[in-house]
Amino acid sequence: MNQQRLQRERLLHHAADVLEAAGRLGRVMLTTSRGGATHERIGPVERVERSGRAVRLAGAAHDADIDTAALGTVILDRSGRMKDKVLPRLDFQAKDGAVLFSLVGLDGLEPFDAGVAELRGMAAEAAEHVEVVERADLAEDDPGSLPFEVARCAGVPVTIELRRDGLRQAWSGTIEAVKPAMGFINVMQPDFHLHLRAGAVGRWRMRADRAGPAGVELLAENARGELIGLAVRGPAAVLARRD
Repeated sequence: MNQQRLQRERLLHHAADVLEAAGRLGRVMLTTSRGGATHERIGPVERVERSGRAVRLAGAAHDADIDTAALGTVILDRSGRMKDKVLPRLDFQAKDGAVLFSLVGLDGLEPFDAGVAELRGMAAEAAEHVEVVERADLAEDDPGSLPFEVARCAGVPVTIELRRDGLRQAWSGTIEAVKPAMGFINVMQPDFHLHLRAGAVGRWRMRADRAGPAGVELLAENARGELIGLAVRGPAAVLARRD
């Protein structure tokens, strides 16, 4: 099969086997979304660690734990573009067909195709149309920004994590800036982006049993009191000042 001729392929490999290629793709963005929060890690994958059905993507720019038992089909899509640059990606679907996360090749098509050269696939159906969610105005007192602004002002390192069934991805470091724009609260670092939709967080639930003796974990709840999978961990002396 000449893979260069196919814009979209349904790969004929288990998701764990596809993830083995992550370290050969150059700079990639692992992007995943849940409950109005989009969590993105950006850079080369330095290590792919596999234990049974569990796969870990690790390195200076990546910290993700994946349970491939929760995954179904993997789609290789070469149709993505930003201006004149092709941004190929691997869409890892859950058992119900929804995309759980994507690995987007940021160095273009040639290094990406070289990294997946050993993978085989068949023609895949066209991608389903995704409805665009109307952007809400970002209120000045939106509770979603609170832990990020507090941590930024204090200059302390925190961990920002997003959890979904089958995936946990995290970033740890000192927040340089929190930028509201286009209806989102944005934390932008060289190797990490968080885009949190306005109104996605109704309040933060505080826990002290997962962040060490001097730490605290804040879990984001939506307006209905449901956890959206976003968590922030850091020093209790800083994050516990606000709920």
